[in-house]
Amino acid sequence: MTETTSPAVAAQDSPAKLPAHEIVYQKLRAQILFGELVPGQAVTIQGLVETLEAGMTPVREAIRRLISDGALMFQGNRRVSVPLLGPDDLEELIFARKTIECELARRATPHIGAAVIEELAAIDNALDKAIATGDVAGYLVQNYSFHTALYSHANAPILSDIADRLWLRFGPSLRVVSGRLGTQSFPDRHKDILDALRRKDPEMAALAMERDVCQGMDQVVQGLQGAN
Repeated sequence: MTETTSPAVAAQDSPAKLPAHEIVYQKLRAQILFGELVPGQAVTIQGLVETLEAGMTPVREAIRRLISDGALMFQGNRRVSVPLLGPDDLEELIFARKTIECELARRATPHIGAAVIEELAAIDNALDKAIATGDVAGYLVQNYSFHTALYSHANAPILSDIADRLWLRFGPSLRVVSGRLGTQSFPDRHKDILDALRRKDPEMAALAMERDVCQGMDQVVQGLQGAN
């Protein structure tokens, strides 16, 4: 994915036809992941039915799954919201991301060749463009795309699934903070990761990933603290 698209569409592009409940889940998941649903803002289930243009049953199933993922919470009175992140939540997320995503980068490195590196570099170039132009939506999509494309080569589906759920937890807050501070407040360390991949150095890749995670999460922490 090297062009900026609507975040809600970007996370669900697939040539295969999916069941209605899965399509609704992917649409709602993308809205959460890319911050189209603001943390703490309650939305009605009926409102989601209308905006997603879906039936009540698939919307309820999508909500059930996303509550299980930790991406939504019931507010009562047929309302749900994206959870607000407190200091303890952020501390846990930083620890979990460093642990899981550094290991994914380490495991992926031996399996990545020149063609995949070229693909990752193209995504990173699109990310750089989004940062330079202040394209918040594009920044979020390309940043997520880089990480998931890299992790898909780790041959670690359980770890990859955990990482994806972690992104659902902090993605909405990343959108809020990047919108408030600007995309240029979120430089990435992906070029260091690409350099490690070219060198076939797993430990270098893990270290670069740790720095990338810490830099991004530090900005989220500072941005959320500044809003309080």
